[in-house]
Amino acid sequence: MRVTIRIVAGSLRGRKVVCNHSAELRPTPQMVREAFFSILGNAIPDRIFIDVFAGTGVVGMEALSRDAKQALFIERDFQLAQAIEQHLRGFGLSRQSKLYRTDAYRWIAAWQAPTEPVNVFVSPPFPDLRERSEEFRKAVATLQDKVAPESVIVIQGERGSPLEDDPTMAGWEERRYGRNVLLLWQKEDRSQETGDRSQEKEEGSQGSGVGSQEMGSGNQV
Repeated sequence: MRVTIRIVAGSLRGRKVVCNHSAELRPTPQMVREAFFSILGNAIPDRIFIDVFAGTGVVGMEALSRDAKQALFIERDFQLAQAIEQHLRGFGLSRQSKLYRTDAYRWIAAWQAPTEPVNVFVSPPFPDLRERSEEFRKAVATLQDKVAPESVIVIQGERGSPLEDDPTMAGWEERRYGRNVLLLWQKEDRSQETGDRSQEKEEGSQGSGVGSQEMGSGNQV
C-alpha cells in the first residue's frame, strides 16, 4: 500500500514523502514527529542529525527542513535506502546528507562521533525491542558513550516493550503518544559541572556566603 507522509514545518513544509507501507516499515506518525521537534526546539538548527533505522527517512528530512546542519541516514533495506536517496535528490538535500546502506548495529559500533553535540533519533523495528533487546541496549549504551556532551538521543518505542521495565532506562524522560513512546536523554557536560563546583568551593572558602546551587540532572530534555 502506498502511503504519503507530509513534512510539517520548515523550508520543506508541505513536501511529501511517498513510501510503500508494510509490516516491516512503521513511519513515525505526524503527531509524534510534531511533538518530537517541538521538544528539541532550538537544539535542531546547526546540529548534525542522525536518523538511525531511517525507514522512510522523513524524520531526518524534517530535521533538515528545520535547519539541521547535516543529516545522516542509516538504513539497511536496499529499497528503503533507494527511496530515501531519491527523495533527498528531489528535495535538493543531497549535499547536506549522507546515506549509509548498512546494518544499524554495525554502524553504531564503527561510528566515530564528532566532538560537537548531535541529535540522534533511534526508531528500531518493534520486533527488535523484544527479539534483539540485549543487542539494542548495548547499541544505545555505545551511542551514549560516544556522543559529545549536550547531545540528545531519542528512542521511539511502543507501549509494553521491554524498555519500559529496563532499569538502564531509568534516567530517560518518557513521553507517550497513543501506541508510541518517546524516550529522551541528554548527555551531561561533566566538565562544566566540575568547573561550577570548583567555583562554588572557591567562593565558599572566601566567605562569600553563597551556598552550593542545586544542579539539574542534565539527562532530561
